[in-house]
Amino acid sequence: MTPIWAVVTYLLLNGIAEGRKGFGPGEQDWGFVKVRPGAHMFWWLYYVTPPSGEKVNVYERPLVIWLQGGPGASSTGYGNFEELGPIDIEGNKRNYTWVNDYNVMFIDNPVGSGFSYAETSSAFVTTNRQIADDLLKCMQAFLDKFPGFRKVPTYVVAESYGGKMAAELGFLWYNAQKNGSISSNLKGVALGDSWISPMDSVFSWAPFLLSTGMIDRGGVRAIEKAATETQKAVDEGRWRDATNLWSETEGVIMLVTGGIDFYNILEKRLALAPNSRFFPGIHPRVDRDEILNRLMNNEVREALGLNNSWGQQSSQVFQTLAGDFMKPVINIVQQLRNETNLEVFVFSGQLDLIVATLGTVEWVERMLENTEGWRTALRKPLVIGKVIEGYLKEYKNFKMYWINRAGHMVPRDNPSATAAMLKHLTTPK
Repeated sequence: MTPIWAVVTYLLLNGIAEGRKGFGPGEQDWGFVKVRPGAHMFWWLYYVTPPSGEKVNVYERPLVIWLQGGPGASSTGYGNFEELGPIDIEGNKRNYTWVNDYNVMFIDNPVGSGFSYAETSSAFVTTNRQIADDLLKCMQAFLDKFPGFRKVPTYVVAESYGGKMAAELGFLWYNAQKNGSISSNLKGVALGDSWISPMDSVFSWAPFLLSTGMIDRGGVRAIEKAATETQKAVDEGRWRDATNLWSETEGVIMLVTGGIDFYNILEKRLALAPNSRFFPGIHPRVDRDEILNRLMNNEVREALGLNNSWGQQSSQVFQTLAGDFMKPVINIVQQLRNETNLEVFVFSGQLDLIVATLGTVEWVERMLENTEGWRTALRKPLVIGKVIEGYLKEYKNFKMYWINRAGHMVPRDNPSATAAMLKHLTTPK
């Protein structure tokens, strides 16, 4: 009989996952990192599990880290079960999951999101830089525990406000990696429907909704009036007021459209009652949110052996970051592009309203307005199985993907286009 130490040694040397049985199929690992006194960050790793069932060397496949938005939304919940994990919130096997091809790590960040938690109110973060610092500490602890991943090509992929976090994390991580303070192999950052330039997004709402027939000129005037008040607060440095006015602008949109879905403008929704009161900042996803909440706080929590509740501190996360929420980070994306050798991808779903493509194109073009190579680069169709699934434009280490038939949650809405983009991102250049 082969001794257990020999089996373990073989598995480790050959990179075969020897994880734990978590929730859902495949080998997994998870844990908490105390990133600061009273601040605990939760991560959940799915080892690559090819659909064929073959055993693979996990260290020969990239590590993809997924960061959710909000701020306060949970990667282990929304990203995992709503978008790209092996099963969905109804418990059905997803037709295509990123885990088929990559090691996928979900991190509940900032502290207070999902299963991550703060022991005291002072342990919540208030700035994007603090978020990045915490994430880097989390990754340092993870790589100390699993040193086999130190040489594995690693990519941070994010959505919505997660993109704002990912940009800062990417630049911080790259420099830490360069100066040797972290042993890792970060290769790229992908920013999906990301809250990089808040006011470009806010000012894109009226023209986008008009062009798609969702509002008339009266609706344009109402939205632009609210957007202008938001811009005034930004110009005067009243950042918390700007966040409140952003929320009020969303409320105006709900009223003039009768209750549009901010995640996907073509999604069918029940109309708002004529005299109903709209609570700004809350999008009409209540039913799915309740299903997810029950799943995470019952079956998932039990399977992972966790004692704390999921999602209880999300609103506190948002409130403590309200003074930072409307601040742009275009300059950090520019630094990623100019001062690192990382691959920098931006992708946008054409049906997303929260971070509409029109606003994303605005800040990207402004950032690259003096870059001749970008201006003359051809925008090419993304053709998959003879179908145009989107478009791609690239120059050096910067790429932008326009994704067709997708809203805010691109991986869920157009998995084939997302898979092609991921392959492009993770293929050695």
